Amino acid sequence: MTLITGEEPERKNIMTNSIATEIDNSKYADDTGQVVPVVTRNGEEDRNTTQSGDCIRVSGVSPQHTPATRIWFGEVSNEPGYRSVPHHHGEAETGGRVLRGRGRIYFGERYQEYLDMEEGDWVFVPPYMPHVEANMSTTEELVWITARTPENIVVNLDEVPDEQLPGYRRA
Repeated sequence: MTLITGEEPERKNIMTNSIATEIDNSKYADDTGQVVPVVTRNGEEDRNTTQSGDCIRVSGVSPQHTPATRIWFGEVSNEPGYRSVPHHHGEAETGGRVLRGRGRIYFGERYQEYLDMEEGDWVFVPPYMPHVEANMSTTEELVWITARTPENIVVNLDEVPDEQLPGYRRA
């Protein structure tokens, strides 16, 4: 197993938003020292995020480029017929919503259990739950938004053959 996380920002003991943290958010503060809202413009997202196989994660809100200290929020996509490698998110709870496409989350012993998702569906994945995210379409991209707390933790696990995943097929 390999623990992979984004680059750590400079650490200091400071106060931000009335909460003691270790992240220096002074560049996001106004003249009074209060951290203010931050907009991440389209095209300015952090694309240097942890990847799991063919699963692409784009960070919209994270400690890497906003004053966020306890959340990762981004977009996840899989090309038609592709999937992530088996992984879990450590202590992080994960919630997501499918924006486009049809997905499947494999989990359980040997990834034999699964839940299907389609546009508009919401999903919750508990901490430390090994799973595989798959695009079940061979023609359409799967796109979803995901929020994770406390951060974008991804622990990649040993790969499994496609044939082990019920109903999965590559494009």
